[in-house]
Amino acid sequence: MKLLYTIFIYLYPKMAWLISGKNAKAKQWIDGRKHIFRSLETAFKNNSDKVIWIHCSSLGEFEQGRPIIEAIKKKKPLQKILLTFFSPSGYEVRKDYAKADWIFYLPMDSYLHAKKFYDIVQPSLVVFVKYEFWFYYLNEAKRRNIPLLLVSGIFREDQPFFKWYGSFHKKMLKCFTYLFVQNETSAVLLNSIGFQNNVTVCGDTRFDRVIDIAEKFKPISSIENFIGNHPVIVAGSTWTEDDEELDHFANTHPEIKFIIAPHVIEEERIQECLTLYKNSVLYSQISNYKSQIHNVLIIDNIGMLSSLYKYATICYVGGGFGDDGVHNVLEAAVYNKPVVFGDEYDKYFEASELIDTGGAFDIENALEAEKIFTELLKEGEAYKQASINAGNYVKSKSGATEKIMNYLYEKRLLTI
Repeated sequence: MKLLYTIFIYLYPKMAWLISGKNAKAKQWIDGRKHIFRSLETAFKNNSDKVIWIHCSSLGEFEQGRPIIEAIKKKKPLQKILLTFFSPSGYEVRKDYAKADWIFYLPMDSYLHAKKFYDIVQPSLVVFVKYEFWFYYLNEAKRRNIPLLLVSGIFREDQPFFKWYGSFHKKMLKCFTYLFVQNETSAVLLNSIGFQNNVTVCGDTRFDRVIDIAEKFKPISSIENFIGNHPVIVAGSTWTEDDEELDHFANTHPEIKFIIAPHVIEEERIQECLTLYKNSVLYSQISNYKSQIHNVLIIDNIGMLSSLYKYATICYVGGGFGDDGVHNVLEAAVYNKPVVFGDEYDKYFEASELIDTGGAFDIENALEAEKIFTELLKEGEAYKQASINAGNYVKSKSGATEKIMNYLYEKRLLTI
């Protein structure tokens, strides 16, 4: 497996370079790593403070790491934090995040890159979020006896760690000082391969994050003007497959306001949404909104979605008709709103649990969507109970950040 890993980390940058001419994200991935070590050396040249390095794969993992960063900064404002991303989807959106002292792309994994990175940064603590496993970076932390934590980790039985051929992946796990996992299933799986004394089920820090967002909600007057007194369906992080299941209902129910926030806001995707939703207007052109014509608002920016769910009568979360599965259902449920999504959600325990508690509903097609929407829009007893169930589920799962912070204090890992 190590040979395959070596081939992968060798070929990945070359493949990214080959497609960078036609793929914007691949180009960002390549461009963001140009002269990366020179930039790191310049940034850390005069630093004499101890550094906590927190690594996230992308934007979703950042939302899990963010509560920890902000909890550290709240208690220890002078603590220096380096935040790294693997994906442009995270870096390009959060490269100006104020709570981190430095924000960089992570150089591609290799023995030499890892050694050079640690020589420059000199972290006193390393935190990897959820499921980023880069062998040489992890191994270098262990070799240097630097505490290494996994937070909001989640494991499934079909992963290589738990297979007969998984010895290489188990070596990566052995690099971690402590593993904070989201659920009991993950803990049991880790226990089965010898990890008993350094594993704690503490939940998912995203629950703390969405609660914090909801508590800091600020009204958006343009959205309030658009929806008026109409019932509202907010569809967040949608892909083409989602919109193709929603468009008929939106086009045939002008009395209902729809707010569509596509997962990708590239020009082609936005135009696709405008074509599917016949009576739509872009948020950037909301001054052209006419109540007698438009019942669909297409959000063509990033950053509003978590607030938009507040205005929903019903929340629809996209991704559930694609191979990668449903996106963040917690952002919607925290507002005490029923949540609807496609039937690809097995990898996301919070989506399954939300269904089990009666706060969410999965659908297989447009007909099922229309049936559920119609029933919930009556806002009868079923709607009220689903709303209560959704909100209570999120509140019941809070507290992961506090547990991780308690560990940092207990082990004296905060260095200021």
